[in-house]
Amino acid sequence: MGAFDHAAMRDHVRFLLGDDLVRIASCDPTRTLLDWLRDERGLRGTKEGCAEGDCGACTVAVGRLDRAAVRYDPVCACIRLLPTLDGTHVVAIEHLSGGRGPHPVQDATVRHGGSQCGFCTPGFMMALACLAAADPAPDAAAIDDAVAGNLCRCTGYRPIADAAAESCRGGVPLWPEDIGPRLAALAGEAAFAVGEGGRRFLAPGDLATLRGLLAAEPEAVLLGGGTDLGLRVTKDLARPETVIWLGGIPDLARVEERADAVVIGAGVTIAALRRALGRLHPQVDELLRRFGGAQVRAVGTLGGSLGTASPIGDLAPLLIALGATLTLDGPDGPRTLPVEDFFTGYRATALRAGEIVAAASVPRPGGDALHVSKVSKRFDEDISTLCGAFRLARDGEGRVVAARLAFGGMAAVPRRAPAAEAALLGRPFDEDAADRAAAALRDDFAPLDDWRGSARYRLLVAGNLVRRFALEEAGGVATRVAGPLAGAASHA
Repeated sequence: MGAFDHAAMRDHVRFLLGDDLVRIASCDPTRTLLDWLRDERGLRGTKEGCAEGDCGACTVAVGRLDRAAVRYDPVCACIRLLPTLDGTHVVAIEHLSGGRGPHPVQDATVRHGGSQCGFCTPGFMMALACLAAADPAPDAAAIDDAVAGNLCRCTGYRPIADAAAESCRGGVPLWPEDIGPRLAALAGEAAFAVGEGGRRFLAPGDLATLRGLLAAEPEAVLLGGGTDLGLRVTKDLARPETVIWLGGIPDLARVEERADAVVIGAGVTIAALRRALGRLHPQVDELLRRFGGAQVRAVGTLGGSLGTASPIGDLAPLLIALGATLTLDGPDGPRTLPVEDFFTGYRATALRAGEIVAAASVPRPGGDALHVSKVSKRFDEDISTLCGAFRLARDGEGRVVAARLAFGGMAAVPRRAPAAEAALLGRPFDEDAADRAAAALRDDFAPLDDWRGSARYRLLVAGNLVRRFALEEAGGVATRVAGPLAGAASHA
């Protein structure tokens, strides 16, 4: 144990569960909300399907104070670690109807025949209850997006969507009373420390406390949203001795709108990131919408996505194309570096001992041309085979004067394509220029073959994304996209 004084931190977790105030003093740092609900509280309507945040059967609603109002998000309880619920309002399926009659989405689902075996139904109901509370007039696309993180094996989605279209109309509060004052009463004393069996969960409330903990606990596992650590807990049975949670540090959750850039704290969720960056370009909004289901976007963070250093993460190519920089905070003070220099190797980063990702500064594209594409086997809730994000600046004659072509899924790290960029400079960005850049990608990348796509397939699709960009800029439709390479594997 390090020399940091943990006595100054609160010694329990507290949150609201339905109408009840829960106080937990002893807690395994990797206990999931799902296991606690079922085993300790007997709330077995919340189901375990995949135990990895994909199927949505374990969805519950989690409310947090957002300024003066309470914002409810759908959350996968199977990968949400119990101590991270501190200061929130947790609503499980039993609370949705308990003592007040069926919620409108439950009633409509029954009448529209939206359930057969019923295993997935509680998760669907909780996802739709969050939608009804947030959007008084959801269209078909909003409904589809709300349940994209929920899988049904037997009913089919049409009756569920029909029930949602009827029951969400006009908006329906998720909780009948204003829970805000009760959550506000829990807002103080953000820092806490709990544990069990010698293992600890530490939650600093500010950056100064975090720096002290990192110095005292150099082997601790840092936790942002938990969509990665949660999988390690449920699938690999990981049991870290010490977890340091960053979710209670306000400085890491800020979004600052500047004239030339948007500065986003590392603790900002993907859902909030979409609200901040989606306005830059429709394709940016679409990429972030496909960042898992709503349950994953509600908890996954910018810092967590970058910190895992996945070569197929969708966020890094976008930030690289936009020319974003990172602020890293550590014992020697803050320093900045471009996102493209943050990744030093497979699952490796430029973080030094005691450093964290604190924020990203994302330049606004202004009048530059921008394109973002994600290619995956499934449209929703799937990891990319590859992701491409491109930004071009042109002079008054239409010639390319600066190019940033960034890819994920093409190498051990997300990175730019310098040869392809050079092929575009000094020329108009037309189909011929796109063909030259596509050919140059062979000098930039030697992709690996894996079950998501062969190396040939990845090179072919990467080139076609550049061609698509040129056709979009010309205002036309795809007329000359390269076909399959000889001997290339066929992938959807």
